[in-house]
Amino acid sequence: MANNPSLEERITALEQDFATLRAELKEQETNPQTTNWLQQITGSFKDEPAFDEVLAYGRAIRQGDESILKSEDEK
Repeated sequence: MANNPSLEERITALEQDFATLRAELKEQETNPQTTNWLQQITGSFKDEPAFDEVLAYGRAIRQGDESILKSEDEK
């Protein structure tokens, strides 16, 4: 497409993109994935040491202990 496409060129490009999206949606409807994105990433951080720390931060914040957010210098 040119640097300054005409309205007709822009509409044609939109129609092509729309047709592509519609085809992808139809494909997904006829062949749904057996697992969703959450199932695909579950367990991917199990061996990451920092992940346990992140979980501890989240747990402390949910329980109202926001002092965990203070840096070591502020303690």
